[in-house]
Amino acid sequence: MSAFKVEQHRVSIKRRTFHFVSYESVPANEKRGEPALPSMWYLMGPGKRWPVMPHIPGQADAEVDLELRRWIEEQGLGRRGLGN
Repeated sequence: MSAFKVEQHRVSIKRRTFHFVSYESVPANEKRGEPALPSMWYLMGPGKRWPVMPHIPGQADAEVDLELRRWIEEQGLGRRGLGN
């Protein structure tokens, strides 16, 4: 049984709220040719999720918030005119 604790984080920028969830690492599946995936933060959307950055257990909430905000801005999701 895994000791991984799922975490959630919400970031609000310009009246938009982004929901992020951490997912546990996934071992490689050689039979299917799938590589191993590290623990990651994912942006959640309707019926979909997008990988954002590695999840580091014990990382301070303020640091996670800063890195997620930076990612949102780098993707152009925090700009006005995108559903705001």
